Amino acid sequence: MKEFDPESLAPFNGKEGKPAYIAQGGKVVDVSASKLWKAGIHMNRHRAGGDLTAELTAAPHGPDVLERYPQIGILKGQEAAPSLLPKPLEDLLARFPILRRHPHPMLVHFPIVFSIAPALFFSLFWLTGERSFEATALHCLAAGILFWVPAVLTGFLSWWVNYQAKSLRAVRIKIGGSCLLIAGSLGAVLWRVLAPETILASASGKLLYGLLLGALIPLVSVIGWFGASLTFPLEKR
Repeated sequence: MKEFDPESLAPFNGKEGKPAYIAQGGKVVDVSASKLWKAGIHMNRHRAGGDLTAELTAAPHGPDVLERYPQIGILKGQEAAPSLLPKPLEDLLARFPILRRHPHPMLVHFPIVFSIAPALFFSLFWLTGERSFEATALHCLAAGILFWVPAVLTGFLSWWVNYQAKSLRAVRIKIGGSCLLIAGSLGAVLWRVLAPETILASASGKLLYGLLLGALIPLVSVIGWFGASLTFPLEKR
C-alpha cells in the first residue's frame, strides 16, 4: 500500500480535477467519488489533501463514515498531537464518546423554546385576558433561565474539547448574545415579580413588557443560527 507524508498528500486536494485524498488515523482515503467532497472541500470547512484526524473529533459523525470509501495508502511520519485536555477528562471522553459532541446540542433546545414561548403566551394573555396565559409566560421565562445554566456550561465544554477554545467569530457572537439573552430574561422576571402592577394595570406597561419578551426571540434566533453554523456551515456559491 502506498505511503504518504504530509508533503506528498497535499497535492491531492480535489481541485482542478485532482483526486481528493484525506488522512484519518494514519489511513489515506480517496473521497473523490463523494458529492460531499466536491472540489475537495466538505461542509465549507474540511479540506482534502491533509490529515483530518483532529478535525473529525468535532464532526457530528464518527470516523466510521469513511469506511465506505477506498483506502489507498497510509500516512507516515505523523506523531499524534498532544491532547490539551486533562487526562481524566480525555479518558472519560474516550470511554463515552457521546460526551464529546452531543450534550450541548441536546440541552440547548430547552432554553431556546423557553425563550421564545413567553412572548407568545403573553400575547395570548393580552388578546384574551386569560391570566393563566400570563402566568405561563412567567413560568417559561424562569424555566429558560434555569436551562440556560447547563446549556452554557456544556457549550463552553464543547468549545474547549472540540475547538480548543479558539476565538471563533460564531462563538464570540454566541457568548455575547447569550449574555444579553440571560440579562433580558432576568430583567423581565424581576420586573414581573417585583412590580407586577406596573405591567398588568396599564396598556403601556403591557406594551413595554411585551416588547421586552419579544426581543428575546431575535436574540435566541441569532444564537441558534451561529451555533448551527459551527456544525453545518453554509456552502458558499
